[in-house]
Amino acid sequence: MIQQLEISAVHFKLDEDLKKYGNKKIGQLDRYVPRNARASVHAEVKLKEAKANHKDRFNCEVILHLPHKTIAISETAINMYAAIDIVETKLRYQLAKYKDLHGNPKLYRRVIHRLNKS
Repeated sequence: MIQQLEISAVHFKLDEDLKKYGNKKIGQLDRYVPRNARASVHAEVKLKEAKANHKDRFNCEVILHLPHKTIAISETAINMYAAIDIVETKLRYQLAKYKDLHGNPKLYRRVIHRLNKS
């Protein structure tokens, strides 16, 4: 679980179920972060409710502070739970790319050495 996780709500009251759901979904993303960087990961989750054109739209924005990089993802959906799910999926893909680049420096050097050798 991500140790530093802040969940805040804008224009509505954050209930306990939604907070637990966000902690569960966003908190489990630390498995996609390299082990040496897990202690310094900090996540900010901003949940917003916007009433535009008489339709309730919910926005979920996650800012993930990693060593050497900051990842920001925002998504709008009809339901707040759906917005959190979509953001979690997008973050998973971004963290997989981050882990490939920053995961194991020895492996990365070996791959680059083999590509340059060919």
